[in-house]
Amino acid sequence: MRWFDASGYWLGRLLFQRALAGVYLVGFLAAARQFRPLIGEHGLLPVPGHLVRTSARRTPTLFRLHYSDRFFASVAWTGVLLAAAVAAGLADLVPLWGAMLLWIALWALYLSIVNVGQTWYSFGWESLLLETGALAVFLGNAHTAPPWPVLLLVRWLLFRVEVGAGLIKLRGDSCWRELTCLYYHHETQPMPGPFSWWFHHLPRPLHRVEAAANHLVQLGAPVALFLPQPVATVAAGLVVLTQLWLVLSGNFAWLNWLTITLALSAVSTGSQRAYPATPDWFLAGVLAWTVLVLLLSYRPASNLLSPRQVMNRSFDSLHLVNTYGAFGSVTRVRHEVVLEGSADGHTWLCYEFRGKPGDPRARPRQFAPYHLRLDWLMWFAAINPGYARPWLAPLLRKLLAGDRDTLRLLRGNPFPDRPPVQVRATLYRYRFTTPVERHATGAWWHRDLVGPYHRVLRRSANE
Repeated sequence: MRWFDASGYWLGRLLFQRALAGVYLVGFLAAARQFRPLIGEHGLLPVPGHLVRTSARRTPTLFRLHYSDRFFASVAWTGVLLAAAVAAGLADLVPLWGAMLLWIALWALYLSIVNVGQTWYSFGWESLLLETGALAVFLGNAHTAPPWPVLLLVRWLLFRVEVGAGLIKLRGDSCWRELTCLYYHHETQPMPGPFSWWFHHLPRPLHRVEAAANHLVQLGAPVALFLPQPVATVAAGLVVLTQLWLVLSGNFAWLNWLTITLALSAVSTGSQRAYPATPDWFLAGVLAWTVLVLLLSYRPASNLLSPRQVMNRSFDSLHLVNTYGAFGSVTRVRHEVVLEGSADGHTWLCYEFRGKPGDPRARPRQFAPYHLRLDWLMWFAAINPGYARPWLAPLLRKLLAGDRDTLRLLRGNPFPDRPPVQVRATLYRYRFTTPVERHATGAWWHRDLVGPYHRVLRRSANE
């Protein structure tokens, strides 16, 4: 059926599928390396307790059949291997039904992880990866032409991601409407990157241009995605360029890379490829899935139109169609929670994190698309202690006990021979140094003590 087949989008599909498999790989790798201290059997928010408190309908997951840390690790590492194989082209080497099973497996494995991840997996890009992965099941492989309905659903998803982010800004913090949010954002964003210091010190007129360009791309380019070629490809290119700017200016896990992946699907070379006739069963599956997605789109679409728009909400436990948004408000002042330990009650040493600011002389590092979950939650904790209430005290007790799995989440252990006898959390006010301060001191940050954040915990004498 010529109306169904979009053979001119063979390159867009290829780029989309390979890039998506790469994002899956990063997601599974982060889960495999971080789950034990965060949600493992003896983690800060253990999975077994979460499964007891929730229903199968609310949190469908393979781990309802069985949970152990070894089983979780096998699920995560299986996901890594599957994603690597698909990124290398396995889905194009097997029959169409085999490719669909590969994409279903990736989606089901990652869904199982997200639905037990609790606050550590509460980020919008988890749902975005799952929704994108569900669409990939019905995009076909090298044995069939890309189906038009699914390509349009991918653009509808990208539309919701970009327009959702654009509208939440215009409806939210007044600095977006005044074009002044970038005066603060590069300094106060969750995890600055190695170039964020320079972005922060760009001239203020350029910051205003950044904000205006952001509005134009997020609210204009998504509409152009539905126009004829080459307009749609140009619109996709603008999205890609904007996302690469964000990649350079900060660490946002795989959000930017997944948005780029969605945009790549709109790329058309104009050249047609010959494909065998589309199987009837695949055609029926694509049409059924399209109808389901359109029906489930009602609430996300209503949210976009609502003056009380919410960000990053899943309306079903399978994360099939969601609503998105980012930075509806921008903090003007950066606070950091610094964890410290002492061997004698007098001298305090800091625990340095891998990504979040700590030592003022340490230059921010690039980690995205890898997601440092504890580092991100520490940023939220500095904004509102309520975010940290369920897990901060357990984290401090893990440090007091010298827990090896927890210490692996950090950059280093200031107490390599024996755990500290006391630990505490302290709140500091951070700001980027000025160019003059940077030249004089070599420091990237200046910090001032605000005060205690959490009371001192002590190790008992018999421990």
